[in-house]
Amino acid sequence: MARKLSIKARRRLSLLILLVGLPGYIVVAITLVGLFDRPSILVELAIYVVLGILWALPFRRIFLGIGKADPNEDRDDG
Repeated sequence: MARKLSIKARRRLSLLILLVGLPGYIVVAITLVGLFDRPSILVELAIYVVLGILWALPFRRIFLGIGKADPNEDRDDG
């Protein structure tokens, strides 16, 4: 059974994915599309949208809820 990541670990991992993984994926996507003759702008846009969605799908569990407050953290409301 897989162990759940803490919210702090998920935030750090999501930041790493966004700062390192996303730019790397953009370079790979542009390189792959550049290997072929340039399609029309709408087809090229559709390719980038599909590639962007495919990139995000494996990481959706990591990004889920990272903007919310940590439920395990003691809050000082006073």
